[in-house]
Amino acid sequence: MKRTLIIAAISLAFNTLAFAAPTTETNGVLRDSTGRTLYVFAKDEVNKSKCSNDCIKVWPAFVAKEGAQPNGDLTLITRDDGAKQWVLKGKPLYFYVGDKVGEINGDGIGGTWSAVRSSPAPATSKKSSY
Repeated sequence: MKRTLIIAAISLAFNTLAFAAPTTETNGVLRDSTGRTLYVFAKDEVNKSKCSNDCIKVWPAFVAKEGAQPNGDLTLITRDDGAKQWVLKGKPLYFYVGDKVGEINGDGIGGTWSAVRSSPAPATSKKSSY
């Protein structure tokens, strides 16, 4: 249920967000400007990443370039490591190391990772320690 609510909230934000750089929409999925899929982590708090240590090695943060400025629903937080991370409506954004450009292999892993979509994807669950 919690995952469904998170997806619904992000879907609403996704539909109302004017996607200027650094993100684009391709086939209903939010991606960075190079085409890599963006994900959210259900265990994160609003504007606070809970992914660190081994987790961040598998799920790298979508870190902002120097001088980046918030744009609509895309804002920035400062991670515990000092890096600036993009967030969408308070949900920190990440990549999955198992993806190549255009892939969505991380969607549903551990029941806690979801690709950011303009509409909810069918429920799936993949094993992961994160």
